[in-house]
Amino acid sequence: MSENLIEVKNLCKYFPAGKNRTLKAVDNVSLAIRKGETLGLVGESGCGKTTCGRTILKLYNQTAGQIFYNGEEISHLKGKDLLKFKKNAQMIFQDPYSSLDPRMTIGEIISEGMTVHSNLSAEEKNKRVTELLARVGLTDDYANRFAHELSGGQRQRIGIARALAVEPEFIVCDEPISALDVSIQAQIVNLLIKLQKENNLTYLFISHDLSMVKHISDRVGIMYLGSLVELGTSDQIFSHALHPYTQALISAIPAADPRSEKDRERIKLEGEVPSPINPPSGCKFRERCRYATEECAKAVPELVEVEPGRFVACHHWEEI
Repeated sequence: MSENLIEVKNLCKYFPAGKNRTLKAVDNVSLAIRKGETLGLVGESGCGKTTCGRTILKLYNQTAGQIFYNGEEISHLKGKDLLKFKKNAQMIFQDPYSSLDPRMTIGEIISEGMTVHSNLSAEEKNKRVTELLARVGLTDDYANRFAHELSGGQRQRIGIARALAVEPEFIVCDEPISALDVSIQAQIVNLLIKLQKENNLTYLFISHDLSMVKHISDRVGIMYLGSLVELGTSDQIFSHALHPYTQALISAIPAADPRSEKDRERIKLEGEVPSPINPPSGCKFRERCRYATEECAKAVPELVEVEPGRFVACHHWEEI
């Protein structure tokens, strides 16, 4: 088993919601990401995936819990130590347009991180920009263009090049394909896989597209209302999900064969996602779960390891 690059223990990120109310965006999440692997993080919109990724990167300060990078706790890093960590940990944002400064050329956008984290000369930075553009499948003439002149797929390639500019070890991919045309999505995912192999990168791949998560991820974590409810290898999750929420998500993936799609049973969840400001007692999923009992209302299910590397947070997982 490879060494963990990122480890998170009981991570919480809460936001004030007015009148003494608190929005628990990330609530007691624990996970680890091994060096060189891709951990997919899946869940409905608003479940806390992006907040979790941003908190791990120290874009948000955690409310509670611990974050470890290469075995060293980084929860309270400041100044030069924090800057050093941010060189090693970068982010590819969801919207490739709003994350690029419209007043800067593509060359300036890609080289901005080099200015902060290195002592390269202007000539060296220009050479590096040309190399990075080539690695993401673009020619050097893009360096003099602006973001509005590019297509969505080209902008996201620029976002990837910018993340690679400071030679990081860890990248949070925050729904990097959700804003792109379907025809472009596979190209970007395959580019990420290629770059990971070339640079031994470690990814946290955040998405609600289960098909893409299955394609790119070594392991998968399922989030619901700020909490991690299941974690395992991609094969384990997609071949035999243990949590009823995971089962419902996977049943919604359309089959490629129309005949098998017609005969396939889909698990339909009743009701709406509860408010993270006022979640249900006990298990947060119980109001939408067909297996819920009185026990589910009384006690919060812990994320327990049911077999090596396989975790689930459900009182009745053995009965499902």
